[in-house]
Amino acid sequence: MTMDRAVEIVVSGVVQGVAFRWRASEEAERLGVTGWVRNEPDGTVRAHAEGHAANVDRFVEWCRQGPRSALVERVDVRDVEPGRHTSFEIKD
Repeated sequence: MTMDRAVEIVVSGVVQGVAFRWRASEEAERLGVTGWVRNEPDGTVRAHAEGHAANVDRFVEWCRQGPRSALVERVDVRDVEPGRHTSFEIKD
């Protein structure tokens, strides 16, 4: 599968302890996006997402809201090199 876009996403706000990673994984799988998501020591959530550009864009838009219990204050997105991931995983 050809990857059209790969991004790194950093989500700030109340995003840890609210099932953000689990729900992000569900959304990525629903959209056919591969990569990973993890909690960072500074309280943010970082993700790498790659796939068809439209699907990656939809995933980024989902991150701007997150799950209902999250309070997203900021989302930083930058284009990165694809990692050629074959699935989407939750990292510790």
